[in-house]
This record gives sequence, structure tokens and C-alpha cells, in this order.
Amino acid sequence: MVCGMSSSNAFKPPVINGVGPSTVGVPANTTLSAIDFLTAKFSAIAREEWLSRFEAQEILSAAGRVMAPQDSLLKESHLHYYRNIRNEPELPFKANVIFQDDYLVVADKPHFMPVTPGGRYVQQSLLVQLKQELNLPKLSPVHRIDRETAGLVVFSVREQDRNAYQELFRLRQVEKTYVAIAGAPETSHLNLQFPLVYRSMMEEDSQFFRMREVASHAQLDSSEFNSETWIDCVEKFVIDTGSANQNQTQSTSLARYLLKPLTGQRHQLRVHMNSLGLPLINDQFYPKVLIHADDLGEFSAPLQLLAQTIAFKDPVTGSSRSFESLRQLNA
Repeated sequence: MVCGMSSSNAFKPPVINGVGPSTVGVPANTTLSAIDFLTAKFSAIAREEWLSRFEAQEILSAAGRVMAPQDSLLKESHLHYYRNIRNEPELPFKANVIFQDDYLVVADKPHFMPVTPGGRYVQQSLLVQLKQELNLPKLSPVHRIDRETAGLVVFSVREQDRNAYQELFRLRQVEKTYVAIAGAPETSHLNLQFPLVYRSMMEEDSQFFRMREVASHAQLDSSEFNSETWIDCVEKFVIDTGSANQNQTQSTSLARYLLKPLTGQRHQLRVHMNSLGLPLINDQFYPKVLIHADDLGEFSAPLQLLAQTIAFKDPVTGSSRSFESLRQLNA
């Protein structure tokens, strides 16, 4: 028999104010104190911030013991710590829950709201808000969409079901449709014929918050791409915008597109549309970076991308699930 603590008896840190802890491994035989280790490991976080977290009892050992700044880590395998953003910006809007049962929660989120804690947002993230509002501490997203994107996000209610739902997305057994607004097809430098399927090999850019293409569909065999999107142009329209001369207007040719991602790379739809010469309206990252990833952005100019529909066969209940966003794009 192997002696030791079983996984079922291992300490599980509590959720505090809707936020679960992060975990960091401790190197074997380290001589650093708890405060020195954390400030060295996370150099972007000020020492004073870590001291305030120790004072608030937000740093725990693997066994759940409240740590003090000068505690030795010699016998510790990892630490738990809680994210707490001082002076966190407050978003001026909320998500809507459009469906809830014993297994799933489906939220219809606004632009600018992150799905999970990150960067400048913790309490304002969709996950933390739903955990608190619905009193569901085990709630977990089974997929993600960008902070800048509006629309549907599906959450698993029960911890034991989480992997089954996430597996649907890993195996591409989910049908997702997005709506986007960009320039009309004739504004592209390419002679585009819709509908079309665009493929490329994507990887993380040197700017960590962006993605880039290594090669486009014109250069690839079918086995050499990791991103694929079906795209159709469904409506063309013209909008009038003001010019420097208040007595004149300028016309801009735009179009509404349906996009069905067949793979799930980060920023895939935004990168693919930009590569077609049709960058999405109000995209602050593509074709060039206009704001930093942590900047709030202009709430009056949201990215024109909406996760509109999602459908799948439920792996837990066996029923067919289909949901549609109640939001609309207004270029």
C-alpha cells in the first residue's frame, strides 16, 4: 500500500468572493522565504501587494495553512494565492443569463467583459460575477471568447461534468456561428468569392496578446494548417459618416458576415478576416495594435464581432442543445 494523502482528502482552497485561488509550484530545496519567492517569481507584482495579501491571509500552503511572509518553503510543494486587483475598473454593463439548469449555464455577455479573471479584471469578469449572482462556486467555462467579443458563453455547473463538455470543443463537436461587420468584399485587395473557407497556420505573436499567421491557405496542404473558418457575406450596406467639414458626409461600404470557426485558435476570426483584407470594424489589435491589451478601450466603439449561436448534443443528458444570442451588432 502506498501511504500518503489521497487526492480526495487533499486540501481544496475555498472560493472567496467568487474567486478561486491560483497555484504556483515551489522549487525543491529552495532557501527563499515565502515573500522572497513570490516577489522573485512574479516580478510584475510589487512586494507591497504581496505583503497586503499575506496580511489578508490570502496566501496558503498546499495543506491549507495560512502563510506568513518570512515562512520557510523548504517543506512546501506549492502555494495557493488569491488574485485581488486594487482599484479594479468597473464595467458599466452586465451579462444576461439566457439559460440555466442543473448542468449548464449559458450567458450572453457584452463586449469588453473578460470571461475569466485576468489582467485588470477579477470581480468584473463574467465567471466571478456568475459564481456570486447564481451562488454556484463550482461553475466553470467550457470554452472562451475574447474580452472584446460579445455573445454566448457556456458554463458547466457540476465539477464532474466539466471534462465531458470541454471534450465537445476539443473534438470539434460543437456548431458555432458568429456575426461580424467589416468592409464590403470589394474593399479587399483580393478577388473574393463567397462563401469561402479560409485556412492558415497560426502561432502566438511576439506581442503575447496577439496571434500571427506563419502561412496562409494558398501556401498550405490540407495537413499543414491549424485554423479553419467558413465565411459568407450575407448583407451589404452603406453608412454615412461625418467629415471634417460638418456640411458634408462620407459614405462607407460595409458588409455583414457569417463566420463558422471549424477550429478554435485564439483570435482566429479576427486574424482570418484581416488576412482577407477585411479587418473587423473597431478591431484594436488587427491589422495593427491601437491600444495595449490591458487598456479599457472605447466603450462606444465595440469590436463588431458577436458569438451568435451555439449548438451541440449534450454528453451528459443526451439532449440536443441550441442557444442564440439576444444581442445585435450596430456598426
